[in-house]
Amino acid sequence: MLFYKTLILFFVLRGDLSEDESVEEAVDEASRQKMGQKEEESPDLQLNLDIDEQFKLPTGPRAGFLAVCDTLMAFLPAELPDLHIIHQRIKGNMEVLQDFVVKREEGRTRQEYLALLRRDMAAYYSYSDFLLVKLMDIFPLPELINFLEANEVPRPVTIRTNTLKTRRRDLAQALINRGVNLDPLGKWSKTGLVIYDSSVPIGATPEYLAGHYMLQGASSLLPVMALAPQENERILDMCCAPGGKTSYIAQLMKNTGMILANDSNAERLRSVVGNLHRLGVTNAVVSNCDGRQFPKVLGGFDRVLLDAPCSGTGVISKDPAVKTNKDEKDILRCAHLQKELILSAIDSVNAASETGGYIVYCTCSIMVEENEWVVDYALKKRNVRLVATGLDFGKEGFTRFKDRRFHPSLKSTRRFYPHTHNMDGFFIAKFKKFSNAIPQAQKGNLVLESQAGGFIVPFSHVSDEETPVEAATSSVPDTVMEPQPKKKKLEGSKINKKQKLPQPALKKGHSLQAQRRPLKAGRPSPKMMHPQVPTRKKHRVKRNGQ
Repeated sequence: MLFYKTLILFFVLRGDLSEDESVEEAVDEASRQKMGQKEEESPDLQLNLDIDEQFKLPTGPRAGFLAVCDTLMAFLPAELPDLHIIHQRIKGNMEVLQDFVVKREEGRTRQEYLALLRRDMAAYYSYSDFLLVKLMDIFPLPELINFLEANEVPRPVTIRTNTLKTRRRDLAQALINRGVNLDPLGKWSKTGLVIYDSSVPIGATPEYLAGHYMLQGASSLLPVMALAPQENERILDMCCAPGGKTSYIAQLMKNTGMILANDSNAERLRSVVGNLHRLGVTNAVVSNCDGRQFPKVLGGFDRVLLDAPCSGTGVISKDPAVKTNKDEKDILRCAHLQKELILSAIDSVNAASETGGYIVYCTCSIMVEENEWVVDYALKKRNVRLVATGLDFGKEGFTRFKDRRFHPSLKSTRRFYPHTHNMDGFFIAKFKKFSNAIPQAQKGNLVLESQAGGFIVPFSHVSDEETPVEAATSSVPDTVMEPQPKKKKLEGSKINKKQKLPQPALKKGHSLQAQRRPLKAGRPSPKMMHPQVPTRKKHRVKRNGQ
């Protein structure tokens, strides 16, 4: 309003408006034009507006003034559009597109309708054109509207009961006594509770401070359920912050075994340490390491959980900035990082684990480039296969998307959406590693397949301590595969196994002897004729003397 008053004063001083004209009337006229409707208009008339009707400039002495105002406003940020008219146009456009042959206008193509729909959705829901194009490729048009509407509503607050300290029934009763309105999360979860409203801060109750529960989204419970950790296992949570999944793994393991909670961001590890102490987790070790280099640091885990960094297109209700601040480079950058992390996660798992050998990959994104594309890449690069996640609900992953064709087993992956499951958008895939060998190029794969009986079978007897060495020496797998048949003969003797463990160090110390052994049966190499060096010197002396 102050802007309009300034403009009016400017034109009065300039002489375009006479001082006799009512300033208040001009301000009222400008404000009515800005709002797009007059106060005396009835709602029925507003609903029956012709959407395609063009706006007519007013007539009278102030027509020139309003025209100049429109010209000046063109250099300022756009005014708020009439969202009601846009919403009605979106509905009408959707009806035409669903029965395009009958309801389309003569001479109009489907692309014109889609372009108008995309512009209207971008204006109504405040999305970038890039993200809307991506979403229109993933969802059918009616489902796309439901997805966009669901992102405008926050997801319900959910908590996870910490069974290390209490039971869900006791926790629910304690919170109800404090004025919390809650219900069980669902039949699929035995620990989750959904909070509708509370008369006390749900993150500051005595039960929360005592570690009886953890504030955690419903979708973040699913990867741990798919991982299905067992007691006394060695488990790696590669991207653990803020610690919700790590603590859930610990309570399923009943504080047995060992969990390595790793994250590359040292600042985020503070929340992990605080939550693990508060929840009473005693079997976790916290580390700060780049996940891409992890097999070189430590390996031989029974199971690995990789909640990979992503674009966040599944949690738009929590972070509305995702609507406009993501582009093609961001998606491809995340996909490249996820491919590196998933190969590292697979290399960190011991395929010979008696109870494990599983990897769970998950993201809070719905982009195909970050989900099915990455999983299909891992299937081609490592000896893994997809298995059922064990989750009874969720939509199947894509086996084909536009011009891409993925492995048929991607049907076993699961997608979760806000508009269908009332939780954040999520993707989950579960791998089973069947060999510690790392496939090479096509020629190398033919060699491995022809010698499968000699190479793959002995790997079932590889000890956990040797798995990191095997993963680190992926470029020369033959050096790791050669001694395996000897270990197969001695698998029943524990003493012989202990004697075999220090062999890699002995080979390094006596590399000369190890190189001589295969030369006894063959032709001696001139490079290995070091004992004959003194005789050569004497021979040279004789020649010089002669």
